[in-house]
Amino acid sequence: MSFSSPDVVSFAVAGDHCDRCKRGVGFGICQRLLLQVTSKFPTDAQLHYDFHVKQNIDDEVSFSGLTLVLACRSRQRGEAARDKLHRLVDERLRQLETLPGYDRHAGNFRKHLTIAVHTVGLAHIQSVFRFADEVTKTYPYISHLICNAGVASFVSIDWFLAIKALATDWVKAVTAPIYYMQEVGQLSQDGLDWVWHCNVFGHYVLFRVLKSHLAKYKTSTGARVIWMSSHEANPMFYDPSDWQLTKTAHSYEILPGVAGTNIASALLGTLSSIGMFLAFYIARFLGSPYHLISAFKAAISAVHLCLVPLSFLPIVNSPKLDGLDPATPAEVGVRYVSQCDRWGKERVGTMKLTLSKEQEKQSDELVKRCERLFTAFCEAEGRLVPS
Repeated sequence: MSFSSPDVVSFAVAGDHCDRCKRGVGFGICQRLLLQVTSKFPTDAQLHYDFHVKQNIDDEVSFSGLTLVLACRSRQRGEAARDKLHRLVDERLRQLETLPGYDRHAGNFRKHLTIAVHTVGLAHIQSVFRFADEVTKTYPYISHLICNAGVASFVSIDWFLAIKALATDWVKAVTAPIYYMQEVGQLSQDGLDWVWHCNVFGHYVLFRVLKSHLAKYKTSTGARVIWMSSHEANPMFYDPSDWQLTKTAHSYEILPGVAGTNIASALLGTLSSIGMFLAFYIARFLGSPYHLISAFKAAISAVHLCLVPLSFLPIVNSPKLDGLDPATPAEVGVRYVSQCDRWGKERVGTMKLTLSKEQEKQSDELVKRCERLFTAFCEAEGRLVPS
């Protein structure tokens, strides 16, 4: 696979993480992606994991140019992130130019690099529509859509429960915490559950309105959509009768791995944040593969999926659930997750993707609900519903 056109568009939906521009995973993805593609042969695109499908195909990954779109709520913070990314690439270029045998790839790439900022608020569908209209009028196509933006409605910590959890199972306590108290019933401007709107429906709408523009990326590999989720996601928290989870204290959340970001820091404060990072390092030393801590390292799975030839990735099988108990899950594929060793060396790992007949039915119904809701918003705005 060769990305050789200067007009290749890598589209990053970094939203609530990118516009904070210092520690968010969205910004970490942008950092890692840019540093990778300044190299003629990006290491994150290499086929050195056990889950890769072995094939005799000579696919080379090389970028001669890139347009990176930062989708942010705040233009000011987005522009600060853009300037920081430009400085990062320029510093990398200066380093490479001093090396013997420098091949000029990075310099040529820099000449064809564009980093653009466009504002969007995923919790307001009108904003998503305006954003999509702006993007489709500005760029000829989209090659990559990275749905990373996420929020959480944390309001406090149950410290008694936190201490008990740490004393019982330290790694589990800081991997899938149950002691964060969340606000219940918080609504978005459009009257939907705020967390569900930002983390799920906003991305669904974004994909639907940009689907035709993704299809315009005419290469043998086609465009790709990367939707960030959580390794701690559990169907036990889903209630079909409360599909936006407006009545639950355990709402939709997204995490690529365990990394320290502004979401937790805003809740904890300075001293508690230091304690959080210390707890993460202890968990990693105790053997947790999920505590990457650094957003740059946590971005490895997303960047790998951006760059690796799709022909080398395992496919998700059509579920064969007939004859099984409706509640019995069957393995249908894998989820990709960022991992590391005790010393923080990052890698891409996989987790089994399972599905039961009951969950398949719930999933199909949730998609139908999202589509009906999307159609209603389109009709209210006088927009044609895209196919």
